[in-house]
Amino acid sequence: MNTVKAKLKAGETAIGTTAGSTSDSRFLANSGYDFVLFDTQHSPDEIKQLGRPVAAMRGADAIPIIRVGENRQDQICYALDQGAKGIISPMINTPDMAKEMVSWCKYPHEGERSSAGPRGEWGEWSDYREYMNIVNEHLLILPMIETVQALEGIDDILAVPGIDVLLVGPSDLSIALDVPLDYTSDTYINALGKIGEACGRAGVAAGMFFVPPGISPQRLGELGFRFYTLPWQGWATDGIKAGIAELR
Repeated sequence: MNTVKAKLKAGETAIGTTAGSTSDSRFLANSGYDFVLFDTQHSPDEIKQLGRPVAAMRGADAIPIIRVGENRQDQICYALDQGAKGIISPMINTPDMAKEMVSWCKYPHEGERSSAGPRGEWGEWSDYREYMNIVNEHLLILPMIETVQALEGIDDILAVPGIDVLLVGPSDLSIALDVPLDYTSDTYINALGKIGEACGRAGVAAGMFFVPPGISPQRLGELGFRFYTLPWQGWATDGIKAGIAELR
């Protein structure tokens, strides 16, 4: 139902990439990534523009994940209605904000998501109650940790049932820690270590929205992180160049 959630539960690492409303999402979804992340916070895309690229991923290897611009019930509802199998909400600073996010992601009686009929690719089900139960069980929920307030209250946030990944916003966290974009500073690395350890204790995967400059994916793994995105453009260019070279 949700390959990324299953992979994380098994203690494995999920690697994805980012895309937009005009991207060839099906190509990316069948390129070996575990997920394709659509951002509506720091991009010109609106949530309701993503229905087509998300639908194009049906039957593909990767799952669609959407980051909403704000932790709001309507935005989460719109993203789920496009067929997202994972939801990211930014700036989750308190347990109450995390509880709201989880509730808005799940159908009654686990939450208060409004129903617009079946949305997304969730396998076979015999009746509508079973469909809602399947979505509630398998949807990936990823609140973002980006502030000192969230870092100080991390254990309480992680205690909220339903969180699958605690996702670091790399840039905003560095700014909050007063080491703007200095991703290799002791202050920043120590904060990542604290996040990784807290997530490990809580049984929640630690994630990074992107791999910051100066930190390798291997180093992230050492710090306890098992979810992140990597850009696809460089690999695609290298592959095209290699293919052309074989013909010359």
